[in-house]
Amino acid sequence: MRVMKWSMIALAVSAGVSQFAVASSQDESKGFFEDQSLKSKTRFEYMNRDYKNGASNPSSGTSGYRQDSGLSELLTYESGFTQGTVGFGLDAMAMGSVKLDGGSGRRGNGLFANDSDGNPEKSQGKVGGAVKLRLSDTVLKYGQQFVASPVFATDDSRLIPEVATGTLVTSKEIKGLELSAGRFTSLSKQTGMGRDSIGGLPDENGNGGKGLTNINIFGASYAFTDNFTGALAASDADDYFKKYYVNLNYTMPISEDQSLNIDFNGYKTKGESRGDLVDAIGDGTQGVDNNLWSLAAAYSIGAHKFTIAHQRSSGDNAYYYGVDGNGTIFVANSIQISDFVGRDERSWQARYDLNMKTYGVPGLSFMTRYVMGDHITTNGLGEGKENEWNVESKYVMQEGPAKDLSFRLRFANYRSNGAYSGYSSDVYDTRLIVEYPLSIL
Repeated sequence: MRVMKWSMIALAVSAGVSQFAVASSQDESKGFFEDQSLKSKTRFEYMNRDYKNGASNPSSGTSGYRQDSGLSELLTYESGFTQGTVGFGLDAMAMGSVKLDGGSGRRGNGLFANDSDGNPEKSQGKVGGAVKLRLSDTVLKYGQQFVASPVFATDDSRLIPEVATGTLVTSKEIKGLELSAGRFTSLSKQTGMGRDSIGGLPDENGNGGKGLTNINIFGASYAFTDNFTGALAASDADDYFKKYYVNLNYTMPISEDQSLNIDFNGYKTKGESRGDLVDAIGDGTQGVDNNLWSLAAAYSIGAHKFTIAHQRSSGDNAYYYGVDGNGTIFVANSIQISDFVGRDERSWQARYDLNMKTYGVPGLSFMTRYVMGDHITTNGLGEGKENEWNVESKYVMQEGPAKDLSFRLRFANYRSNGAYSGYSSDVYDTRLIVEYPLSIL
């Protein structure tokens, strides 16, 4: 892995030495206020989960039926950079949400935190900011920020997103090559108002572990051609694990309206030698060593796209993530309910996408997929199996005062066999998400 990583970077550097831009991004800076932007995103989310056969949500132990809804607002401000050799700037964010529906008897969907009495909070919010500087085409940012690295990614699947605190350097000095490196010291979960509210792995007594202490990340991506890209990433989360990631993505044009895309994603996780760091499925195995990869092929023809994917998990344990961000899983079969990353799991996916623009309804799309997983090692209960069916439709307004207003309806039907039911319960999951992004400045 290390040889491959440096070989790819060396190739990218040698290919790009003659491609330096005549003028860098900093040379073209217009100023702190001249390049500033202020954006808002309003989101309504309704979420209903019905755990079948009377099962409760394994994570909360409460009623098997849960339903709630809420409204959130996210404001993000980004200044430009001051002019000069080194430019300085400032970013800021403010976010909040209010509960519209959902009491303590139906809690557990993760839209809201619970108060001291176990009832969902009626409102919640947080603010943050970061300072930044730019030299040529390299930017350093320190403070609260959103991160989208394959080895450290903040999740935005509920009302308000996770927020990371730390330093991130991103460099685009060579055409087609992007390098990044960072160190983060805390991670605030979606329902957590504190700066370090992400919980860790359970210890040997089943108690929740401590959250993130420090994580160092590195990433490199390179566009070899317009149709072929590659990426590498690595992380070191103190007291938890080291992770390595690789991605290769190739699109082969067939004709004007046909193409074939091949996408490979792979992770290797090496756990720390901690006696209280146990298996994600709770069988007492120490460490979190895991290998996970997926390979997907997508054939597009006109308005239609057909995808098949295969994914495998191997090693001592299931793939573990969360303390490094609940969005840190860039594989094909990570879908609405399950990620299909159980210990020794093998899974297959079949997916169909339809873009209705071809049929005179721009902005309307449809998707359905089915994933089946088996060969899961359980704690002495036999082979675990699971399957999930998703249906989704989305419409985005194309013009007018409500341009970019989107409506997204998602449904999932998840099932597991008796050997795996103790780890993942059968559930129907329905979500309605309405978003309105607006550029204010």
